[in-house]
Amino acid sequence: MSDLTRLSLRTLRRLMISGEVRPEDVVAAFLVRAEARNSRDLSYISIGAEEALACAGRVEQAGTSGRLAGIPFSCKDVFDTVTLPTTAGSRAMQDYRPARDAQALARLRVSGAILLGKNNLHEFCYGITGANPTFGTPANPHDRHRLAGGSSSGSAVAVTNRTAMFALGTDTGGSVRVPASLCGLVGFKPTRGQISLKGVVPFCWSLDHAGILTRSCGDAADVFLAVREAQQAVSGANADHSERGNSLHGLRIGVPRGAYLDNAASDIAASVHHLIAECRRLGAQIVDVVMPDDTHVRTASLAVQLVEAFAWHRTNLQRRFDLYGEDVREGLLQGQFILAEHYVQALRLIAVKQAEVSELLKDVDVLMTPTTPVVAPPLDQKQVTLAGVVVPIGNALSHFTCLFNLTGHPALTVPIGRNGDGLPMGMQLIGKHYRDMKLLAIGAALERVGLAGWIEPNDEMDDSPGMPPPLAERRELYAH
Repeated sequence: MSDLTRLSLRTLRRLMISGEVRPEDVVAAFLVRAEARNSRDLSYISIGAEEALACAGRVEQAGTSGRLAGIPFSCKDVFDTVTLPTTAGSRAMQDYRPARDAQALARLRVSGAILLGKNNLHEFCYGITGANPTFGTPANPHDRHRLAGGSSSGSAVAVTNRTAMFALGTDTGGSVRVPASLCGLVGFKPTRGQISLKGVVPFCWSLDHAGILTRSCGDAADVFLAVREAQQAVSGANADHSERGNSLHGLRIGVPRGAYLDNAASDIAASVHHLIAECRRLGAQIVDVVMPDDTHVRTASLAVQLVEAFAWHRTNLQRRFDLYGEDVREGLLQGQFILAEHYVQALRLIAVKQAEVSELLKDVDVLMTPTTPVVAPPLDQKQVTLAGVVVPIGNALSHFTCLFNLTGHPALTVPIGRNGDGLPMGMQLIGKHYRDMKLLAIGAALERVGLAGWIEPNDEMDDSPGMPPPLAERRELYAH
């Protein structure tokens, strides 16, 4: 049997259903790889090998009829788990012990999926770079001198490096889509509320979404069907794309002109233009659209994030001030100085932008933009120039993603090839509320015609010097 970690989710399911492969074989293959690589990859904060193998045994005894039975996965370490610590990537959570698993994990458990461990992240999700002073910063699998993106950094690295079949993350301004794009993966942020956040350490209640990182849109669809909340009623013209066929012919694709492509690096813009031309050749209708004014979008997002994050952290900051990372601590403290008036005005602007994007989507099936304006930046890069303006790297990475957290629309990033330096580039698709499966079917159609697809890294990269200590030593911080 070939390396099981290289097979697709559906292939693994077929082999387990036929009895050619046992769930224990699949879980063991991913565990061996995860434990061997983690001191270098830093994608996991904790690995629950014994429990994962025990779950695999129980799945085999119960039968492999569940949608994801026997499929190993990981999750960002903000999802509550009883068998493993929940750290949110911070020493400030060192004595937190949840009483039950997060609801999304409970749903996956019912489907037969098997949790391998908890992924590293930007501390308390407060950042898009993935930097973490306590557990180390996961490096990009395609170039260890570059960022993997965040805040779901470890989730992206685990799936890219085949130490998990899929991973759950969270996305407040791009924290699933950005690392997926920088690492060459599919990153899916469903319609807000479609994946439960019950039992998830919050960053910003109003903007948080749970999301999925996978190697393909088909895998993301299988995971979404297993984990989503109650399906919304759909009918007629609003039926899921999967019910109407999923070719590109006749698809109406809205392409924002101006800033969305002008602000992207030339190689990313060229790749998106090529993809647009190919979609037109395959029968899609390309529609020029004017996006809503985004002048105050980032300001509104930041105002809501800081107020709500400070509200959640206030008591813990008073008790454990020194256990927070300096960047997170200083950022959170700004929330106490934002006036109620500013918070309310930000919420009003969010409602306006949601209505504007929904109106725009009445005339097209999907919007198409670059996911990020730049490829993975060097680990120490602080700023980047976009259209002649110097901006912080964090603002640049979430430049095209943050609006759709405000509006709650489903958004998907798919890999569209490498730039001249061999680094992945991503394209973002945005769909109508609750048309999540349609969006994934469009992504799958792009994969099928070769316009998108997982970008596998070179598996023989040298270890980088000066990395943090191995996982076993770092886990002592959270020993029960």
